[in-house]
Amino acid sequence: MKLTRELFDSMKIYEHMFDMISDGVNVVDDKGILIYSNKMSAEYCNSKQTDMIGHPITNFYPNAMLLSVLRNKHAILNEKIHYVGSKRYVCSCYPIFDKNEFIGAFSVFRDVQDIDGLNRKIKYLEMQVALNKPEDNMEAVVGYGGTLDAVFNKAKKTVGSLGGPRHCIITGQSGTGKTLLANLIYNYSKKIGVISKNAPFIEINCAQFTNPDIAAMEIFGSEEGAYTGSKRKKGLFEQANGGILFLDEAHALENYQNMLLKAIETGKIRRIGSISEIEINVIIIAASTKNLQDVLLPELYQRLGQYEIYLPALNERSTNEKEMLMNYFVRKYEDTVKKTHNIEYHVKFSKEAHEILLNAVYPRNIRQFRDIINFSIDSSSPLIEDVKGENKITTIVNTSDIPFEIAENFETNHTKLQNDSVNKLTPQLEKEINVLRSQNYGPRKISKKLKEMGYNLPYYKIAYYLKSNNK
Repeated sequence: MKLTRELFDSMKIYEHMFDMISDGVNVVDDKGILIYSNKMSAEYCNSKQTDMIGHPITNFYPNAMLLSVLRNKHAILNEKIHYVGSKRYVCSCYPIFDKNEFIGAFSVFRDVQDIDGLNRKIKYLEMQVALNKPEDNMEAVVGYGGTLDAVFNKAKKTVGSLGGPRHCIITGQSGTGKTLLANLIYNYSKKIGVISKNAPFIEINCAQFTNPDIAAMEIFGSEEGAYTGSKRKKGLFEQANGGILFLDEAHALENYQNMLLKAIETGKIRRIGSISEIEINVIIIAASTKNLQDVLLPELYQRLGQYEIYLPALNERSTNEKEMLMNYFVRKYEDTVKKTHNIEYHVKFSKEAHEILLNAVYPRNIRQFRDIINFSIDSSSPLIEDVKGENKITTIVNTSDIPFEIAENFETNHTKLQNDSVNKLTPQLEKEINVLRSQNYGPRKISKKLKEMGYNLPYYKIAYYLKSNNK
């Protein structure tokens, strides 16, 4: 059976179709009498479709935009209006003509709350993407003069030394910023002209391949007919030609190390299934959470490890560096709120919350540190619907806003540090504490008195010492 207009009308397929869409649809004659309303329109006005047909549209939509179309016989597009209390909808209305004779009109509309809700979701997603996307410049995150100062200098030497650009290896725990550092080397290479401004940066996670044949095809490319169903395809080496190939999780290279070694030694690659060689000029950066010297072929390690750069874990970095990181993530949150909601946002921390966030243990390093800071600020922040019309807001992050597991591991670590520091007190310092305690001074007063004597011992360590010694 062929679908024709006559069959379409007779089967009333359009009514079924209109009932399936999420917009409201009304059709009126030239007198404003409803001859059709779809399911969504009936829901919007708390009616039934059968009760609406044959009645004036004003019985259900007193301020219907269709009334204007009936008067002026002109379309109205995307007009936002109010009707029945606080309800609003976006409506488009069109006149209906039959052989140049005006016979009625129809409207298509949607509750603005649905659109506003969608917009809120989009803004929320945009904000989360902005807060969690990788940083463009690692130096902007951590700054100069700290633990990473020597790391940055070494990273720049890999491509900026007079002897020419070298391959390198970056090692460190997950979340320490290996990908960021690889990008820093890439950007620096462009800046000093080692590679062109349009040079590619190709990144691949070597651990994603479980089949060595697929891995080889992805990295070196393939020719049509190399295997069943294969097509002519550029590999990652060709895509990275003239730029940088970043091999993340390089400890998983075990299945194709020899091919990689040959490419590095000869400067040429051969696609899978091809007999011809292609010259390539690529700087390789290999990164791993493992010691690559233990897992790579000695010759390959020697070629890649001309420079080996170790990125320290977050707990290996100074308090000052962690403070800089924390301030950076807070500023980024404030800037994102300004951009997304046009609100001047200020984030502050209670003394206890600041201490916990700065000194807790973060097994996943910088990435986890950033996520916990963002979560804590989220927890302390008001809802969007509660700050409508506000253009300046200040929020204070308290200990109750910090995830329990972070606060808990801080307490565990803090107790250990107290034990360690108390065990390291010199006999002279213990004597001074005991003398001051005999004068009925509390831990805070003792800490202040000791500071006057040249000792810098926080009050909570003194409190722990007194408690552990039953003083």
